[in-house]
Amino acid sequence: MSAPIRVVVVDDQTLVRQGIRGLLELADGVRVTGEAADGAEALELLERETADVVLLDIRMPGMDGIATLDEMSRRGIAVPALVLTTFDDAELVLGAVRSGARGYLLKDVTLEQLADAVRTIAAGGTLLQPALTERLAAARIPDPHASGIPIDRLTSRETEVLRLVAGGYSNREIAQLLHLAEGTVKNHVSNVLVKLGARDRTQAVLRALNAGILAG
Repeated sequence: MSAPIRVVVVDDQTLVRQGIRGLLELADGVRVTGEAADGAEALELLERETADVVLLDIRMPGMDGIATLDEMSRRGIAVPALVLTTFDDAELVLGAVRSGARGYLLKDVTLEQLADAVRTIAAGGTLLQPALTERLAAARIPDPHASGIPIDRLTSRETEVLRLVAGGYSNREIAQLLHLAEGTVKNHVSNVLVKLGARDRTQAVLRALNAGILAG
């Protein structure tokens, strides 16, 4: 039996932290190993304890989620972060992804969605929740690192794959939907990352949204 995924929950609201912990304690293969009420406390905890995933609130007094991500990067704390947010946080979500977040999730998710998100991030994946992706598309917040994206360079198949990535589908699921080999899908995703100058799937989707590639 594999070891449980170790999760650190960071949120300034005690009830929210307790609620998340309570949910995750019901999930198989997941264990909350620490809690923090702000970014500074989270950094101390992550330097002291081993974690596989950190669930990070964006809006916190003192050191917020984005500042925490920046400081994690500066200190070399390589724990993948999943940002927790609400519908009106489009600009902050984009900032968090620029600072290294591996995904974002709404706080009103179900246990199954939360546990699946933790497993996805722990396994090295990214998480793009469709509702927030649509919100970001509507906001069209300029990305200073996305200037000059060659929007005409993506093939129709690459654009099709990118739309499914934006919908949160895995490579295997995309392969099944498009009747392609999983290796072929991986190649398309790799090509998209190169063409958009993105470091991962999350950044690729956000850059595509801001460039209007996924509009309509």
